[in-house]
Amino acid sequence: MPKHTSYDAVVVGGGHNGLVAAGYLTRAGRSVLVLERLPVTGGAAVSTRTFAGVDARLSRYSYLVSLLPKKIVSDLDLRFAVRRRRISSYTPAGRTGLLVDGEDPARTRESFVRLTGSERDYEAWQRFYAMTQRVAERVFPTLTAPLPSRSELERVVGEVQAWEALFERPLGETVEKVFVDDIVRGVVLTDALIGTFSHAHDPSLRQNRCFLYHVIGGGTGDWDVPVGGMGALTDALADAARAAGAEIVTGCEVTALHTDGVRAEAEYEGEYGSGTVSARHVLVGASPRTLAGLLGEPLPEAPEGAQLKVNMVLRRLPRLRDTSVDPHEAFSGTFHIAESYRQLAAAYEQAAAGGLPDTPPSEIYCHSLTDPSILSPELTEQGYHTLTLFGLHAPARLFTADPRGAKEALLKATLAQLDAVLDKPLADCLAVDAEGRPCIEAKSPLDLEREIGLPGGHIFHRDLSWPYAHQETGHGETGRWGVETAHPNILLCGAGAVRGGGVSGIPGHNAAMAVLER
Repeated sequence: MPKHTSYDAVVVGGGHNGLVAAGYLTRAGRSVLVLERLPVTGGAAVSTRTFAGVDARLSRYSYLVSLLPKKIVSDLDLRFAVRRRRISSYTPAGRTGLLVDGEDPARTRESFVRLTGSERDYEAWQRFYAMTQRVAERVFPTLTAPLPSRSELERVVGEVQAWEALFERPLGETVEKVFVDDIVRGVVLTDALIGTFSHAHDPSLRQNRCFLYHVIGGGTGDWDVPVGGMGALTDALADAARAAGAEIVTGCEVTALHTDGVRAEAEYEGEYGSGTVSARHVLVGASPRTLAGLLGEPLPEAPEGAQLKVNMVLRRLPRLRDTSVDPHEAFSGTFHIAESYRQLAAAYEQAAAGGLPDTPPSEIYCHSLTDPSILSPELTEQGYHTLTLFGLHAPARLFTADPRGAKEALLKATLAQLDAVLDKPLADCLAVDAEGRPCIEAKSPLDLEREIGLPGGHIFHRDLSWPYAHQETGHGETGRWGVETAHPNILLCGAGAVRGGGVSGIPGHNAAMAVLER
């Protein structure tokens, strides 16, 4: 139960964004209450011992860190670190494959030549990602500043061709113009489809928005491994907020919000009772749809998540049919499965028509290769590893009629695509839990909605937005920081804010700045 009935700010949700907001506000001297529905803080950014009797702390829902600014880590004095993955990606193709080594351009060039037969796509790759890095270096710092207008951000980017390719035209046009090989095209496109049900030529450009956020993180586009698992970040954030004076109550769900624009009230129910607290400001880490429900307002259109998440613990790493690559390297980066350009298009078309893809695309990586600390010393010594898989083009609509059957069928088809590039089936490598069951679990969008409150299982709470104001003439509906709502003292601080999505803390930072400016 909360200790008081009145605070300067109440934060709804103890996920990483809510904890960032609480950390900034308490450091500025504000009294802050965080109310979290689940028994623990962290939201989707948690580490759990998923399998009984197996001492492996998996990042169960979110896996990697790219968008978290060093500024937030420094400002909040977080005891948290990430490690860069040397291998960016590996994509098998029959008995060969494409290996992108971030520290050895010559090796990457050789892999391109072996796959495609020439250096053309390698040189195009170098030019294309040099362009995205320039954009990242310019755009990423704007994410923790007041929201620019569209024309202001265009001036920040400062390159007509880059702006056209990323912000104006469907990404597929650029991919097809720049690259020739089907697999290379697919590797590029996957960053536009993570958590986003879209395709290369989608006129809405939701694929471009997703791609942009995937290549600008940290000003480099690197996707890094959180040391100690994702829960190490949220534990550090919770510790920092508490140390600064924030009150955090778990197992306490906010059931309604009321505001007159000056003072707000939050009704809550928890294990030890129910009640109401008031505050000058309420910062909401839940989705815009959830916020509307709390306010008793008409609900916006329901978003739709589109992924299959699979967590595994292995007794050993699988061996590949491509014997030229060490599995310890192939699985340490992003391992692409059935993600050629044509395969991605075919899977989208099947899913959009309401069917499970015959060849479901996915990508996997092995956290424990970069950070073995998530395993007990005994498991590390025995050669155990974790494996996490993110399946694409699995919209929630595919699971509504038969949630369990559809999930089992999609998991079977997805693992079959992985088995096709291994020397033996993955099942030979799976560890077993204390009950003798294989250490593998799958989460559909419906599971994610039920377990951690993601609306429709959408990992970004709704479609990602451009990182600029929605109206050219000013900040318009998005407000100065991209977190404002129709109510002056109720702010979004979760992934559904403008410049939200991913494990970034940016909406939490921006919501706190909006409060402190007042």
